[in-house]
Amino acid sequence: MKLQVTAALASLIIATSTMAQNNETMENVLTTRQQHLVAVASLEAKGDIKNLTSAIDNALDDGVSVEEIKEALSQLYAYTGFPRSLNALGALQNVINERNAAGKASVQGNDADPLSDDYDPLTQGTEVQTRLSGQPFNYNFCPATDYYLKAHLFGDIFSRNNLTFADRELVTVSALSGLEGVEPQRKSHAAGSLRMGLTEAELRSIPAVLAERVGEKEAYRLSKTIAEVFGEEFNELPPMELGRGAFNSAYAQYFIGNSYLEVKSKSDDPLRISNVTFEPGCRNNWHIHHAKTGGGQVLICIEGEGWYQEWGKPAQSLKPGDIVEIPAGVKHWHGAKADCWFSHLAFEIPGTETSNEWLEPVEDAQYSLLAGEASE
Repeated sequence: MKLQVTAALASLIIATSTMAQNNETMENVLTTRQQHLVAVASLEAKGDIKNLTSAIDNALDDGVSVEEIKEALSQLYAYTGFPRSLNALGALQNVINERNAAGKASVQGNDADPLSDDYDPLTQGTEVQTRLSGQPFNYNFCPATDYYLKAHLFGDIFSRNNLTFADRELVTVSALSGLEGVEPQRKSHAAGSLRMGLTEAELRSIPAVLAERVGEKEAYRLSKTIAEVFGEEFNELPPMELGRGAFNSAYAQYFIGNSYLEVKSKSDDPLRISNVTFEPGCRNNWHIHHAKTGGGQVLICIEGEGWYQEWGKPAQSLKPGDIVEIPAGVKHWHGAKADCWFSHLAFEIPGTETSNEWLEPVEDAQYSLLAGEASE
């Protein structure tokens, strides 16, 4: 039976989430200073103040100046909003105060030089925006926003010379990688960063820093964007929030394809909770949970998309948030769809005289028919 996830169960899912740690090693040509700016910018965008505080402290330890960090966080209000920017600036201020109290030195650095009396932000900003875009850009649908972009963002802000244009695009691309739903802007700035002085090698190095210092999702987003910018094929799968656990070797004989298992409950807990991850196309054999009383299993679908099927019934398509209740004595199987990873939490319901009976595999011919037979 397929249900929807409750708020209480959603809270449990969030509480048990961990980031996967399986990034491929990437060559990194960014300087130490640049790597710190990447981390600070992306964590600001995420609103992750705890890790941002540590990132700022580490940056100051390595000689990144207070004014450089302040400038980066100030610029980002135009991309992530004033709340994120102000919270991040507050974190910077707290770090500086704590360092001062502990007697730790920080490089102050220089504020931007004052602009000349005849400086025209609209003219200057139009030139900067044209360089970034690779062609003249006019947002005629909303002239007010067009003016704000040219005169304020690319005029007033980008004219401040305590960060270079390349620095500013490094910061912007990193911040946009910390946000969901901004793919057009991330792609535009990734491409534009090359026109503003960032090298291709530097751009391609940013995901490695994001993976190490911020998160898997942020690195994945930018890696995908970079591939789009250069017209390259991109076959990476999105990272799994709960991680993939260890290869499920103990039960491999009952699976077609590779699965991964991470036990979430303690050994003495009466309710056994496991995170099971299936690679694309992986599924377990038909099986039955037996019990004299109680027993059975509950699946909470977390990531990706999969299938659940009971003997004699159509397969059910599973997506994040779906819950499947499997009574004892019901013959069934579950696994990933052919083109994506799938992860669920499995709750083993306590009972008496419980056991699991593994049966025949779900053959390829049967599995390939599922797309046409599925019922929502």
